[in-house]
Amino acid sequence: MECGNQTGSYHFIIMGFPYPPGLRFPLMFFFSLIYLLTVFGNFLILLAVTFEPQLHKPMYWFLCHLSFLDMTVSSVIVPKVIAGFVEGGGIISFGGCVTQLFFFHFLGCTECFLYTVMAYDRFLAICKPLHYGTIMNRKACLCLSFGTWFGGSLHSMIQTSLTFHLPYGHGNQVGYIFCDIPAVLKLACADTMLNEMMTFVDIGFLAMTCFLLILTSYVYIISAILRIRSAEGRQRAFSTCAAHLTVVTTYYIPLVFIYLRPGSQDPLDGVVAVFYTTLTPLLNPIIYTLRNKEMKCALRKLSIRKTSLAVE
Repeated sequence: MECGNQTGSYHFIIMGFPYPPGLRFPLMFFFSLIYLLTVFGNFLILLAVTFEPQLHKPMYWFLCHLSFLDMTVSSVIVPKVIAGFVEGGGIISFGGCVTQLFFFHFLGCTECFLYTVMAYDRFLAICKPLHYGTIMNRKACLCLSFGTWFGGSLHSMIQTSLTFHLPYGHGNQVGYIFCDIPAVLKLACADTMLNEMMTFVDIGFLAMTCFLLILTSYVYIISAILRIRSAEGRQRAFSTCAAHLTVVTTYYIPLVFIYLRPGSQDPLDGVVAVFYTTLTPLLNPIIYTLRNKEMKCALRKLSIRKTSLAVE
C-alpha cells in the first residue's frame, strides 16, 4: 500500500493481544461481563450521589466525575475489543481511529487532572477543616471540574493532531488493543522520532506534575493525621484517603509503564493496557464503595427506594 494521507477507504485492523484460539469465546464473555459491571457500578455511584442529600459534598461531586470518566473511557475501548473477538480482529476506519485516540487521551488526561483535584480536596478537608467550606464552595468545585475537562481536551487535541498529521499507509495492522499513539505511529510513512519524544515529554510532564502535586498533598495530609490524638479520628481520616491513594496507584503504574519508555515495543504493553482500560474502571467503584460508609449507606437507601417503588 502506498503512503499518503488516506482518510477515505483507508482503515486499521486492531489486532488486540495474542491468545489461544480456544479462549476466544470465554474472553469475549469475560470482557462483556467486565464492561457491563463497570457501567452498572459507576452508574450506581452517580445515582447514589444524585439522590442522597448526605453525599452532596465536594468529595462526592468529584467522585461523580470520576465515575462518568470510568464509564466513558471503558465505552471508548472495550466494545471494540469485544467486537475484535467476534470478528477475529476489529476493523476500524481512519476516522474511527482518530476519534478513539482523541477520546481516550481526552478522558485519560481529564482523569489525571481529576485525581490531582481530589487530592487537593482531601488536603483542604484534613489540613484546613475550618476553612474547607469557604474555600471549596460550589463555585470552586465548578471551576476545578471545568478546568480538568478543558485541560484534558486541550492535551488530546494537541496529541491527536501531532499523530495524524503524518502520512499513513505503512501497513494497517495495529498491534494493540485500541488506537493509541505508540501503536499507530508504527504505521506512519515518516520519521516518528519527534512525535515519540513529544509524546514522552508531554505525557511525562503532565503525569509527573500531577503526581508530585498529589504526593505533596499527601505529605501534608499524613503529617496532619499523625497529629490527631484520638485513634478513631486518625482511622477515619486515613479511611477517607485510602481509596483515593489506591485508585491513584492503579492509574499511575500502568501510565508510567506504557508512555514513559520512549520507543517501547514490549508485547506486555498490551496486557497492561487491558488492565488500565478494562479493569481499573471497574475497580474504582468497588474501592470507593467498600471503603466508604456513607457511600454504602446511600446505596442501601437507593436499593430500598427501588424495592419500594417496585412493590408499589
